[in-house]
Amino acid sequence: MGILSWIIGGFIVGVIAKWLVRGNPDLGCIGTVALGIVGSLIGGTIANLITGNGFDIAGAGFSGSILGAVGLLMFMRSRAADS
Repeated sequence: MGILSWIIGGFIVGVIAKWLVRGNPDLGCIGTVALGIVGSLIGGTIANLITGNGFDIAGAGFSGSILGAVGLLMFMRSRAADS
């Protein structure tokens, strides 16, 4: 059940992040899931660094996952604009 919850959660977070950041590339279903999962790992890692728990790669909660995915999309968009 753990993998399935990561996939479903990643998809939901990815869709919300894509909705919040306009002008992003069409990632498809698998790309949206990957965006949500990587966003969750980014958000969790940044949260651990801020709270002083050290550099620990971990998943974040719902809002942290969305913030991480939005940050990743903005980074991707800025890199695409540089090209």
